[in-house]
Amino acid sequence: MDVDPFMTHRNLLFTVAYEMLGSAADAEDVLQESWLRWAGADQAVVRDPRAYLVRVVTRQALNHLRTLSRRREEYTGQWLPEPLLTSPDVAEDVELAESLSMAMLTVLETLGPAERAVFVLREVFDVPYAEIAAAVDKETAAVRQIAHRAKRHVAARRPRVTVDRTEQQEVLGRFLRAFNTGDLQGLMDVLAPDVVSVADGGGKVRGAARRPIVGAAKLVAYLAGGMEKFGVHPVARPVWVNGGPGAVVEVDGATAAVLSVSVENGRITRIYSIANPDKLERFDAEATVAR
Repeated sequence: MDVDPFMTHRNLLFTVAYEMLGSAADAEDVLQESWLRWAGADQAVVRDPRAYLVRVVTRQALNHLRTLSRRREEYTGQWLPEPLLTSPDVAEDVELAESLSMAMLTVLETLGPAERAVFVLREVFDVPYAEIAAAVDKETAAVRQIAHRAKRHVAARRPRVTVDRTEQQEVLGRFLRAFNTGDLQGLMDVLAPDVVSVADGGGKVRGAARRPIVGAAKLVAYLAGGMEKFGVHPVARPVWVNGGPGAVVEVDGATAAVLSVSVENGRITRIYSIANPDKLERFDAEATVAR
């Protein structure tokens, strides 16, 4: 019995949709809609199922992006992508891991829908320009221009320092030990002086900052004050988040937030904290990504 090409390429299709949308829930919706279109297609005349399915998923994701952009304009506080629990193996594909990182996904949010689609398909999945043109309904020459413009836009905003995973894990480990033991000086030592912390509580989480916190001293004071004010004693444990070292923060055994960090020169320069409960519903299940 032949395996359905949709199932063969499902992990790839999910990853395409997720990188375009920054939401696993919306990516799954796109896959459902794409499967219905695939099921209703004359599959016998489809010569390249992978290219066909990527095209269908891209078009559905573009439709969702237009709706999501309006929804995010009305979002309470900072919007961050829905985190993915990933296996350590994902980190071994450096390009895939970088494209999935919170740092990269937040940069992709600054692109328009067509630019984002073209960038993701070309730079992450190496899709030929002609196939991208068919997916986004534009001429090939126009797609080349969009790709060049999007690549330049992303290059100006993406992290410039590449840090190996071992160093990231070591720095994150120091942060978690200090966090879990209430070692304020230890936190100060592992945070860059100009660290930026961005939290996404979606307006639903008590104590989640609605604006970025800049500076190690301010962030440590905020963390210490929040624990004292709300009488909570969170515990953080390391996990792999979006292809890189991250952490789950638990309060009384329940997941309260997922953290992703950026590291430069042995210190944490950026912390992404996703606490919106709607974005944590699927985090206990490992996401299977591919390219």
